[in-house]
Amino acid sequence: MYGHRIARWEKVTEWPLTIAAILFLVSYAVQILARPDGLLSAACEIVLWATWFVFAIDYATRLVITEHRWRWFYRHLLDLAIVVLPMLRPLRLMRFLTVLAILGRGTGTLLRGRVVVYTVGATVLVVFIAALAVLDAERSAGGDITTFGDAVWWSFVTITTVGYGDYYPITIAGRIAAVGLMIGGIALIGVVTATLASWIVERVADQATKTTTATERQVEELRQEIHELKDMIRELRPAA
Repeated sequence: MYGHRIARWEKVTEWPLTIAAILFLVSYAVQILARPDGLLSAACEIVLWATWFVFAIDYATRLVITEHRWRWFYRHLLDLAIVVLPMLRPLRLMRFLTVLAILGRGTGTLLRGRVVVYTVGATVLVVFIAALAVLDAERSAGGDITTFGDAVWWSFVTITTVGYGDYYPITIAGRIAAVGLMIGGIALIGVVTATLASWIVERVADQATKTTTATERQVEELRQEIHELKDMIRELRPAA
């Protein structure tokens, strides 16, 4: 859609960006859960900013080499958010979009059977990362979410749209994470529904194809019988 150069670039950078996203996730988790200080804290911060730099280079390169640049730009606003938002300290939790973007790149080429695996894996990652993000935003704000267990419970309740209300974010950053998680829950339901609908449509199409094939075979057999009857009638006419 956007040219051969960007297709080659995305193919070459797929694994390096995946590794960068994993390094980001590990560093982010260590920083939130262990709350390190000193050298380990500095190392985690360096890794976080290094992964941001990698994604910034990737975004700039794709923007330069793509065809139909304006169309590519407004269809990849999530990638722009990954590059711009982490520069603002209050919105550092938006770095979790990095992992979602990496996962989203491969969905277009997945078979339906793999979509289920992708959906389960993406859901687990989204719940985990959202729990980290809301814990980072809420535990020092005097709210109810003060432990990672509370954050994980809140993430599951939110992404499934149950909404018990026993835990809820009170900070702006936490509510931003909540909005992203709610949208993720709706998207998850959409993926599952679309996958099921695709399976049903395929089964109906297969049955219709079998029925059509059987009908065509029967019509062909009737044609052959008609030809044979015509031949028999022609042979009987001289005798009559």
